[in-house]
Amino acid sequence: GLGMAIGLLTLEIYIPDSRSLKDKRQVLRSLKDRLRGRFNIAVAELDHQESWQRSQIGIVSLSNDAAHLEQSLRAVLNEAEEVLGRDLAGHDLEML
Repeated sequence: GLGMAIGLLTLEIYIPDSRSLKDKRQVLRSLKDRLRGRFNIAVAELDHQESWQRSQIGIVSLSNDAAHLEQSLRAVLNEAEEVLGRDLAGHDLEML
């Protein structure tokens, strides 16, 4: 059968400097653009859409090599940490 691994990286983001949804969207757009430009992933906002300062972002990737997939999602996490700095409040990496 097909050995297909799915990786899910969830980012908890807290943006204390954000004063509006527009501020938040700017932060999220730059994050999404940078991650999508460098990695073969899907990115979506999962929760807190109505909140100015909080966001939960889900990032999904597929591979037939689970170890490689986990490595690449860790690279995504590192990149997100670079973009967000202290605004990255937490994360969760699951292999499905």
